[in-house]
Amino acid sequence: MAVPVVSSVSPNKGPVSGGTTVTLTGTGFTGATAVKFGSVAATSFTIVSGTQIIAVTPAGTGAVNVTVTTSGGTSTPSVTYTYVPAPSLSSLSPSQGPVSGGTVVTLTGANLSGATAVRFDGVAASSFTVVSATQITAVTPAHGAGSAAVTVTTPGGTSNPLSYGYFNAPTLTALAPTQGPTYAGSAVTLTGTSLTTATGVFFGSTPASFTVLSATQVTVVAPAGAAGAVIVTVVTTAGTSNGLTYTRVEGPAI
Repeated sequence: MAVPVVSSVSPNKGPVSGGTTVTLTGTGFTGATAVKFGSVAATSFTIVSGTQIIAVTPAGTGAVNVTVTTSGGTSTPSVTYTYVPAPSLSSLSPSQGPVSGGTVVTLTGANLSGATAVRFDGVAASSFTVVSATQITAVTPAHGAGSAAVTVTTPGGTSNPLSYGYFNAPTLTALAPTQGPTYAGSAVTLTGTSLTTATGVFFGSTPASFTVLSATQVTVVAPAGAAGAVIVTVVTTAGTSNGLTYTRVEGPAI
């Protein structure tokens, strides 16, 4: 009987914990008595034909030779299988964005090379790029308001989850008072929805100091400006609100 020959193994990478089902292709597999990954026997194997074996990988580390033994001998160790450490995530930035998706998020961690998927609550990222073994950039998919578990999958397995928050875009329904002086200092109360993550309030293009009171209310100090109407907007991590009109008048507020 001829000595078996292993020509390929697919997939050729998997987790260090083992348990991956792989297909060995070659010749002379009939009557195989052993399949080994390095010096460790496969957890199990099935001879499909003289040219194919299906095996389950044992636990291991690094790159190891895959061999098949029959009564004709043991194959030459020329095909390797690589054990890949499981990926892990340590941070993501930003950690929140709009429900519409489209936010570019940077994931930082370890063993991220060869990533095959980035998921937000099981939903695939719109796209992702492996920058290095410690960093991936991903574009968030659309998702309902709330938190989503973010994971990265590689041949080494699936990472621990990190939380990403989805928020509805802010809206403004009222501001009071609607008029004030041209000089700075007037307190204005903005009412609306999804204001919790406000990062800026603008009178036209001029930023104003503000305090978030709740998801529906923000107080702001109107900045100085020329007499006339100006559009007030709120910016949050989920986007920019609709605008409401605030009017500056000369002299005392009307």
